[in-house]
Amino acid sequence: MESPNEVLERIVNNVEQVIVGKKTTIELALCSFLCGGHVLLEDVPGVGKTSLVYAIAKSFDCSFKRIQFTPDIMPSDITGFSKYNQKSDSFEYQPGSVMAQIVLADEINRTSPKTQSSLLEVMEENQVTVDGVAYKVPQPFTVFATQNPIEHVGTYPLPEAQLDRFFMRLNIGYPSADEELKMLSRFNDESPLSTLKPVSNSQTLQYLQGMVGRVHVDADISEFIVKLIRATRNHPDVALGCSPRGTLALQRGAQSWALYHNRGYVIPDDVLSLFEPVLSHRIVLHQDAKFKRITTADVLKQIIDDIEVPR
Repeated sequence: MESPNEVLERIVNNVEQVIVGKKTTIELALCSFLCGGHVLLEDVPGVGKTSLVYAIAKSFDCSFKRIQFTPDIMPSDITGFSKYNQKSDSFEYQPGSVMAQIVLADEINRTSPKTQSSLLEVMEENQVTVDGVAYKVPQPFTVFATQNPIEHVGTYPLPEAQLDRFFMRLNIGYPSADEELKMLSRFNDESPLSTLKPVSNSQTLQYLQGMVGRVHVDADISEFIVKLIRATRNHPDVALGCSPRGTLALQRGAQSWALYHNRGYVIPDDVLSLFEPVLSHRIVLHQDAKFKRITTADVLKQIIDDIEVPR
């Protein structure tokens, strides 16, 4: 049996055939997937957000569906609906687009709050309720959502309740000059995405997800996590601090990061590596702080600097 690190490295290498030079982002997205967490990819158009999700789905050979969010899409398009069958004289459930192991909610902020809220239940409870009946989604299940942080015309900002359901918020960023030259060479004939082959499967993924919870977390590490979270709630520039869901996510993320690095225990560096991706979208700054051009990243860095790291 391969070690978790060997399996995960193979997945990362496979995805890197499509996404050039963004290994850390791929690793973080993969660790979120290991935790059964949902990922918000927030970046400008054309940097590979959609391709990253396609590549992860293909690498694990998971079922995949893409939902293109537009102002006219309805909640029933996502969750499904009941349809009357004349032959059986009964209503039958017609599955919606959310019935897949990996769901890409493309440009999620372009649809109305009513439609956005249709994802709340499935992101928290892995089920949708239609006409009073609950339907489980396939396992493992993860939502990857994309949005453009620059363009605001015709968009609906995600409410805090929905943002908090995303395990991580990631960005990909522009490639360097060398990476862009490598990308031109690699995409010269055809997209590597069209020929990408699975290198693992969903059963292996579920096995790895089970191993994440068995990674040891020392009491000092747990106390360190709580101190970091509570500091977000007491910071003078923060109007809304991190929720208890964020506390759980930070510990779970640190466990997956340790597993990826072939360790059966969490060290402080695991927590610090996941601190910003897991918490950056969970806190809201005061307006005064925004006027002073203070960013969420600035606040999180200050919190890390002020709290003693356990040894």
